[in-house]
Amino acid sequence: MDKNKIINLVDQAIEENPELFLIDLKFLPDNKIYVEVDGDNGIALNECIRISRAVEHNLDREEEDFSLEVTSPDIANPLKIKRQYIKNIDRTLQVKLKDNSTVEGKLNNVNEEDIELEWKAREPKPIGKGKVTVIKKAIIPFVDILEAKVKVIF
Repeated sequence: MDKNKIINLVDQAIEENPELFLIDLKFLPDNKIYVEVDGDNGIALNECIRISRAVEHNLDREEEDFSLEVTSPDIANPLKIKRQYIKNIDRTLQVKLKDNSTVEGKLNNVNEEDIELEWKAREPKPIGKGKVTVIKKAIIPFVDILEAKVKVIF
């Protein structure tokens, strides 16, 4: 199977809609092709179908049998690329760091090297008894992130 041809076909199909971006492209055993695509405002089923057809119609099943799966990202899966982080600004992320700690907060900003999270915490009052709510912020470099997931809040 010509992997470069498939990569080019997928890229061409995605370029037709500038809101779409490729998250993952895998060549699995038994000629299975897995394509994961997202969009800045989500991705409609008809876009997955369009991409699938654009790839499939340019490959010859007589020459080589294959299966093709074009899918949108699963909300339970971690974010994989920077554009996914940008898409999820103002949403709550749960970020697992390389030191095995976890930070959870609203994603405020994304740049080339890091992300900024913000959350509320209860801390003892500086004077007297009781606690006060404070806003905490953390700048987390991408190199320190083990995985980040969007937290679904109902």
